[in-house]
Formats: sequence, C-alpha cells, structure tokens
Amino acid sequence: MTRIMFVCHGNICRSPMAEFVLKDMVQREGMKDMYIISSSATSTEEIWNGIGNPVYPPARDELAKHNIDCAGKRATLLKKEDYEKYDVFYCMDKNNYRNVLRIFGSDTKSKVKMLLERDVADPWYTGDFASTYKDIYEGCKAIINEGL
Repeated sequence: MTRIMFVCHGNICRSPMAEFVLKDMVQREGMKDMYIISSSATSTEEIWNGIGNPVYPPARDELAKHNIDCAGKRATLLKKEDYEKYDVFYCMDKNNYRNVLRIFGSDTKSKVKMLLERDVADPWYTGDFASTYKDIYEGCKAIINEGL
C-alpha cells in the first residue's frame, strides 16, 4: 500500500484536484486498493474552527468536466505527524515545498517532492482551472507510470 499526500497552500484548488485525479486514475487502472491518496494545506486560511472549506467551486467544476467527483472533500491542515503516516508528499509549487519542510522540520527519508519540475499553475490567481488540471493530470500520469 502506497500512501500519497498532495499539498498546496489552502487545500481547496490544486491539491484536492490532484487527489481526485489520481484517485480516478488508480480506479480506472484497477489499482485502487494499492493506494491511500489524500491532500492537505500548509496554511489555515481555509480552515475555520477546525472545519475546512470545501473544494473551491471552479476547481470542483473543472473536475466535473472530466467526470471526477470530489463531493465531501474539505480542506485539512498538514501536520508534523503526517510525515510518518505517508510515503510521499507531492507539493504543487516551491513555496509549498518550503512550507512542508518547515512543518516537518526535516525530510530525512526524502519523501517531499514537487509534483512537476515546475510549479503547478495556481488557479486562485490565474483563474485558469483548465491549465491547472492539465498540469495535475501530467504529474499524476507520471506517478502512475513510475509505479508508485
């Protein structure tokens, strides 16, 4: 069982999109039982009194265009103890990467990685959820191809 955590700033756009894209891919490949896939935030901005906001509607809509449902997903905060619970953490951009390392304190087992060699476009600022989906699909396809 491989345990994968996607991470972005607020856990309402990019990381939940990646979570549900990869869940869809492993389901289609008949590998659902081989993975635990989740996502989290490095910031509490989208979490109020311990309750996270749902996936941002345009991100949810972009997933729906590809017949992917993310119903029920709410933002959660990455915690230091998650380091031992997951095998790999895929960050959406360099700032997320730095924040993950700050939260964990170190990465002695080299578990923290970038999803792509470049930053995944942040649709919160660009408004371009289709391009973000394309980036995430590319990164998730690479994960499947690597056999993680």
